[in-house]
Amino acid sequence: MAYLYETHMHTCLSSACGKSTGKEHARRYADLGFAGIIITDHFFGGNCAVPRSLPWQEKVKQFCRGYEDAREEGEKIGLDVFFGWEQGYGDDEYLVYGLDKAWLLTHPEIEKCSRARQLELVHEGGGAVIQAHPFRMRDYMRYIRLGLRFCDGAEVANAGNQQVNDTYAYHYAQEFHLVMTAGSDNHDSSRINRQEELFGVALNEKLSDISDYVALIRNRGEIGLHVDPSRFEADPVASPVLTSYWINAQEELEATGRTWIR
Repeated sequence: MAYLYETHMHTCLSSACGKSTGKEHARRYADLGFAGIIITDHFFGGNCAVPRSLPWQEKVKQFCRGYEDAREEGEKIGLDVFFGWEQGYGDDEYLVYGLDKAWLLTHPEIEKCSRARQLELVHEGGGAVIQAHPFRMRDYMRYIRLGLRFCDGAEVANAGNQQVNDTYAYHYAQEFHLVMTAGSDNHDSSRINRQEELFGVALNEKLSDISDYVALIRNRGEIGLHVDPSRFEADPVASPVLTSYWINAQEELEATGRTWIR
């Protein structure tokens, strides 16, 4: 597959945890042979850098600065730059693709809607939703929450995860025949020196627009994973058991009682 795309990354202009500007990201990815990147800064339910007290129109304008900064540089150097975001619901987070600034400006309800309503709104707008790093566990998190019914697929490889997290995610996605994606969750491109340090998707054809990527997700097209296959082979004996929970139709937790490492 000839075309590499980053699907998950954050800028310092719109994500409070970001370290690189959009321009800095764009230049590094172009240097490392990527065809394009999707800026997915933390939305208002996550670690967003935009003050929540601002009027909706101003919040959206400030939120889009990271993407716009990257796109401006991408147009100069021949790197495709697309727009998305990462919305958080506490322990579970979702990557939203296929919508734009104009859509956000007219849909303030997206900020605080339920997971089910988010999926409905995104689909109505022609987009797609991928659950980000579904088996990630951190000190600040309480539960691994699986939003199987609230997304179009799962990010099974995330460069910010440990191998065991991605091994779980891969076998979980296999069991439920989910669309699989991969991303770097890159916050700081100054630390990246080789293409192999980055995760992403590998596609047979160049994306002309973010809608092409949405179509691959929703129509179950061919999406290759730019990640070493050994990423999904964590040792089931040496690895910790990860306790996980379903998010049911009422968006409440139910223990899965399952392990997806083997």
